[in-house]
Order: sequence, then C-alpha cells, then structure tokens
Amino acid sequence: MCVFLPAAGASSQASRRRTQALRLVSSWNKDHNCASRTDHCKDRMNTNTVPGTWKRPDVVTITDWLAPVIWEGTFNRQVLGRYYGRQNLTIGLAVLATGRTADQYLELFMRSANKHFMSGYRVVFYIMVDALPRLPDLEPDPLRTFKVLPIKGDRWGDFHLTRMSSLAEHILGHIEDEVDFLFSMTVNRVFQNDFGVETLGASVAQLHAWWYFKNKDIPYERRPKLAACIPFGQGDFYYDGSVIGGRPLEVLTLIEGYLQGVTHDHKNGLNSTYERHLNKYFFTHKPTKLLSPEYSWNAALRPPPQVWSVKATRLSRRYF
Repeated sequence: MCVFLPAAGASSQASRRRTQALRLVSSWNKDHNCASRTDHCKDRMNTNTVPGTWKRPDVVTITDWLAPVIWEGTFNRQVLGRYYGRQNLTIGLAVLATGRTADQYLELFMRSANKHFMSGYRVVFYIMVDALPRLPDLEPDPLRTFKVLPIKGDRWGDFHLTRMSSLAEHILGHIEDEVDFLFSMTVNRVFQNDFGVETLGASVAQLHAWWYFKNKDIPYERRPKLAACIPFGQGDFYYDGSVIGGRPLEVLTLIEGYLQGVTHDHKNGLNSTYERHLNKYFFTHKPTKLLSPEYSWNAALRPPPQVWSVKATRLSRRYF
C-alpha cells in the first residue's frame, strides 16, 4: 500500500491568508472557467463564435474532474482579452538560473519571455540566481518589471530542491503580495508564440509532451514505501515538472507537499524524483487547469498533427 501523507503544515498567518485566497479563487473560478471553456458557456458569455472553433475531437479537452485542457483552438483570445483586461492583473514568472545554466540559457529565456509571455499584461520576472547575472538589454516596457533574487548556493546539491525551497521563501516573503498569479519554469525554455491568459488558473499543471502521446508504461513512482507512490492501476495524466503555476498560495501549497514528501523519504533512507513527487501531488490535489504539450514542447521531438501551435520549447534536458 502506498504512503499518503497529510497536508503540509503552515504558519497560522499563512494558513489564514491561504483560506482568504481560496475563497477568492472559488468566486473567481466561476467566471474564469466560463471564459476558458466557452464551448460549455456560450450563452452566459453572450458572445458570437465561429462554428467549430471550440471543438478539438483529436485531443482531450476536459478532464474527468471537469478541468479544462488548453490547446490551440479551444479558447477565444478576444473573449479572454476583454475579461482579463478588466481585472488589472499582475502575473509573476519565476526562473532559477544558477551556474552554467545561467550562462547557457538565461538570455534566450528572457528575450523570448519578454516578447511572448503574457504580452499586454503587467508581469514581474523573478530571476533567482546564485551570482549576479548579466541581464540582456531589453526594450523598456512599463508593463515589465525584473527582480533579481539571490539564493544561498545550490542547496543540498539538488536543482529542484533549490528551486522549490527558494521559491517558497520568496512567496512568503513578498511574492504573494505582488502578483495575482505565479508561474515557475526552468530556464532551458524558449517561448515561440503567445503564452497568454488562457493559461491562468488557481492550480495549473503542464502535461508532459512525451508521455501524453505515449500514454503507456507511465513512469509513476510505484514503490509502496515512497511518498510519491501512486498505486498500480491508478493515475490519470503524467505532468511535466518544468512548469507549475496558479495562485501564489496554491503554488506554495504544492511546494510544501513536495518538500514534505522529500523529507519523509529522506528519513527512511529512500529517494524518488522531483517529477514523481509532483505527479503524486497532482494525483491527490487535482489541478484546476491543464496546459497541453503545446506549452512545453520538447525540442528533440517532431510535433504531431495534434500540436497546432508550439508556445514554448524546452531545450537540452541536461541539469533538469
């Protein structure tokens, strides 16, 4: 039998703020899900749509728990633009760039994100580094803010532990008060097309490009004593750990769950992978929105016919 851990603990202040945030999310999701899933809400939105715009019979567009799966052709940019244009939103994008990864990928990441990530909306880029990087010269934009956040070395010698623990500290320290939504991504990414507000949700998970289409022999953790274990015969999707998103306190809760699982395994002399812990978390805490493989395509793979528009491409898998 697999281990199922209780919810991660938090300070009373963080708990109260999380409760308040979840109440807001519940209210906000009612209208947001309508905007994202126009196929089910056309009358309420009172919009005229092009026949067939919302139909993608070739792919999964909604989960068993009624969360939308976002593909090109399943949303209306104009409708979403009108809806979110009234919200006065600020969106955060956090990236960890340490050592050689900063030298290899950071400039390309920043240039492409500045162009394609949430274009037309207010964005705060959080660049977590172990040494002051040389940021690229970018065109000044009043909607773009760049914050360099120092971290204390490569903690525990593990990239993902460093990324997650550092992000948790910054969420509690200031990010939760600065942005409405937060994404965290690995730096080995090049944005190619608009990565827009269609991706916003309370808890956002990224479908894995390879395992979505392979859909067999999914590499869940199956060893019963590990915290990341998903029992044989169970599991729904396999998620890509290079992208997570949602309301800041929802992202914090995910991180707490991951760190709790790692701590549990370490105490028992066991070890699993970050991505398996992430998949266990989303198995027990269903995301409210899923991003199709179009939003994190593997550069080594040729896109199949179902992938209409690659939004971002992941480069070399080394270090990630």
